Amino acid sequence: MANDGLTVAVLGPGGVGGLLAALLSRAGHRVVCLSGDGTARRLAADGIKVRSGHFGDFTARVEADTELREPADVSLIAVKATALDAALERLPAKVLGEEGLVVPLLNGVEHPARLRERYGSERVAPAVIRVESTRIAPGVIEHGSPFAEVDLTADTAPRARVERLAGALEWAGVRARVEAGESAALWAKMSFLAPFALLTTRYGVPVGDVRTLHRAELTALVEETAAVGRACGAPVDPAAALARYDAFPATAKSSMQRDAEAGRALELDAIGGALLRAAERTGVPAPVAGELVRHLAPLAGTDG
Repeated sequence: MANDGLTVAVLGPGGVGGLLAALLSRAGHRVVCLSGDGTARRLAADGIKVRSGHFGDFTARVEADTELREPADVSLIAVKATALDAALERLPAKVLGEEGLVVPLLNGVEHPARLRERYGSERVAPAVIRVESTRIAPGVIEHGSPFAEVDLTADTAPRARVERLAGALEWAGVRARVEAGESAALWAKMSFLAPFALLTTRYGVPVGDVRTLHRAELTALVEETAAVGRACGAPVDPAAALARYDAFPATAKSSMQRDAEAGRALELDAIGGALLRAAERTGVPAPVAGELVRHLAPLAGTDG
């Protein structure tokens, strides 16, 4: 794949967005980070510092602003689902340009429809990312996993534009591929993410303890999630999801768990809620997921 020069806007330069912004900038692309005023000033002055055993420790220079003011080839959306509506004000549809690609990296399966309503189907190319990466301060990213993998989709967006982004990510050191179907990619991620997020947050332990101390519950939840995914038309393999758990660093925490520890808003509705809504629509029982969501609802500030 080629490493054609791109202008990339990154909405939400946190753990995921900040890491990708820094890697793409280091690979020679123009990167504009979109955030609040204080963070934007810090990034413009100091760049993004990455601490990573996999990618090395480095600082990448980026541009920064509070909203997009000129067309970008790609706009990566890397905010939490709880902040999506407010954050999208920083990414005006009229500024994107006719060929601007919008690539959401959000957790869950319901956000693509909302983004297509706002930006048009031909612009939106949902993606999923597998990585452990945390913003420990504005412009300071700690990457903990020995990998960063992105699955891109091109169901409604031009495939050539999506493949161009895949090439840029590969050159930057991120394993990237264009998947055949959006639903399959999103539900493959969900089959790993939902159990990871719900169980690590429920018990307050890293994934290594979940897969040993709570193995039966993990297996049941993975199987529930896979069944819902299959009912939604995605060929999810629960054995493959469990294998990813066994290969994941034992000390890894989910972003939902980190949010709970920090007292931040939880993506419970975007992950657990979306799973239960899909289960109800398809008539697939999901008792383990339902119990976990009910238990976590008070922590998320919902009534369950």
